Amino acid sequence: MDRRRLTAIGVVVAAVGAAAAVTLPSFAGDSGAPRVPAGQAVEGADPQVVEALRRDLGLDETQVAARLKTERWATGVVDQLRTELGADYGGSWLSADGSQLNVAVADPAEAARVRAAGAVPKVVERGVGQLDALKTRMDRSAARAQQVSGWYVDVASNSLVVLAQPGAEAAGWRFVARAGVPRQAVRMATEEQPRLFADVRGGEPFFVGAGRCSVGFAVVGGYVTAGHCGRVGARTSGADGELQGVFRSSSFPGDDWAFVQVNSNTRVLPEVTDFRGGIARVAGSREVPAGSSICRSGSTTGVRCGTVQARNATVRYPEGLVSGLVRTNVCAEPGDSGGSWISGNQAQGVTSGGSGDCARGGTTFYQPINEILQRNNLTLLTTQNFRALSGQR
Repeated sequence: MDRRRLTAIGVVVAAVGAAAAVTLPSFAGDSGAPRVPAGQAVEGADPQVVEALRRDLGLDETQVAARLKTERWATGVVDQLRTELGADYGGSWLSADGSQLNVAVADPAEAARVRAAGAVPKVVERGVGQLDALKTRMDRSAARAQQVSGWYVDVASNSLVVLAQPGAEAAGWRFVARAGVPRQAVRMATEEQPRLFADVRGGEPFFVGAGRCSVGFAVVGGYVTAGHCGRVGARTSGADGELQGVFRSSSFPGDDWAFVQVNSNTRVLPEVTDFRGGIARVAGSREVPAGSSICRSGSTTGVRCGTVQARNATVRYPEGLVSGLVRTNVCAEPGDSGGSWISGNQAQGVTSGGSGDCARGGTTFYQPINEILQRNNLTLLTTQNFRALSGQR
């Protein structure tokens, strides 16, 4: 990626506006992968989503159905237990195969409540609220994070993970000490320096000058995408070269979100595409727990799937720190920035950045969709509200 070009693409800001239209691409697998017959959705997911999960997670159709069913059940159980456990709630995650929901509790007496809900209790030292508070200390000490790529809460290990640059573990521990975080609450790891996924060459869905990014999700008046894709006032064009919209709000660094208000000649749809004619329809934006399967659509690499690894991650990009991201093991490449993340039929977020690529694999972070909607007072377009909110007949 050309760092100078990234800087030129800039920071985006958003606002609400006119009726929209950019048809988001849909999910489909590689040309050699067997296709799921049209109309045979598994457990509420579009056939194209099922196909992408089969390809990227190595599952057959029965396994995909079982996993999606478990994930939907787990989402409800997590909502319930988070409320009931209060400060003793230590986070939740699905097992690697997606078959078991684990829920951490800081009070052993609450283990029975977790079992009664159908999950597996894991007794831990710290509630997730304590972990989040320790992470906030790190966020406030970000200026001292020399040779550190980022940090995040890992509920499965009941710790904070600090990502030091290769060979710089000592610098990572100095940062931990300066932030006032107990060493025993931290796990040190190293990985590649994350970078933003922005590019300047061909393909849809939208362009800002010479730069290309990907549409995230349709909202009333336009769509959301990554903040680093453009500044407030920057104009966008579609794949056909025609003017499409304008950035009305954006945040980057700190966050990585933006809202593009589209013009009256553009219509946005509550769908996600794979650029091969398939679509996944968006029904809502309920967050899935760590360990859940998730798919990403972007204008460079199409649809790629994997699992959610951790929430509330802070990442140090060359341009600055971004907090509150979600970490995944899904690959992405320049130009995929801003693209959609969806689990089943639920919107999850927009692509921020990461490391690696889709030839070797990598780590990618996304900005959660619900924060974008709340911060900008936006309404997500879904299959249920589309006609009423878009003014269609």
